[in-house]
Amino acid sequence: MKILILGSGAREHAMAAALARSRHAPEVFVAPGNAGMTDVARRVDVSLGDLEGLAAFAERESVRLTLAGSEEPLVRGAWNSFDAHGLRLFGPSAEGARLEGSKAWAKEFMRRHGIPTASFQVHDDFERACRALDDFDLPCVIKADGLAAGKGVSIVSTRGEAERVLRAMLVDGAHGDAGRRVVLETALHGPEVSVFAITDGYSHRILGCAQDHKRAYDHDEGPNTGGMGAYSPLPLLGNDVLQRVESEILAPTLT
Repeated sequence: MKILILGSGAREHAMAAALARSRHAPEVFVAPGNAGMTDVARRVDVSLGDLEGLAAFAERESVRLTLAGSEEPLVRGAWNSFDAHGLRLFGPSAEGARLEGSKAWAKEFMRRHGIPTASFQVHDDFERACRALDDFDLPCVIKADGLAAGKGVSIVSTRGEAERVLRAMLVDGAHGDAGRRVVLETALHGPEVSVFAITDGYSHRILGCAQDHKRAYDHDEGPNTGGMGAYSPLPLLGNDVLQRVESEILAPTLT
């Protein structure tokens, strides 16, 4: 069996290494990959932005299954392109991936369907966003709307800091197109948990949970990161919390 992995980071390397150990001995490709992966996969010189090129490669090589390691190709519509070629790709369509690709769209989706989420506002104008800070207690959270490699979220403690972050995103283009629109959000306090599930669009199954440390440095005194020090399973996470996640988040999202 031939399997293609889309991406070039540590996550994709771990996926390729795990597949290379499989007793089914699949032939693993990775696009575009990196030099450190050559012992577990064959690199394919096609960029993640070239969805038609990736689909054409998978079709030409008779790839049985493609796995997207990062969210970028999914948000761009990798599943849609592969499906149009009659190819199997594990991941959501571009429509489903909007939940990850646009924080504003995800927040509005949750509000529209009564799924619990922190109160928020969406802005694309610097002056209006600054005036909207009056509606939030400090600290509050400012998020770039689009994909920013885990670096698009700032927890701000003062008005001056908030205005500097807003100016960097909305005026100076610190995150490019990803930061042309921002979400202002009430800060929630406490540990954060990621719950992973797979779905066919109708039913779902929870795969597991993980926790990471979002802020650098001890005592949460540093800037936000894309997530560090992740561990799983979580011995303190009870079934009652998972049941609430299923009934209040997963089920209504799928519905």
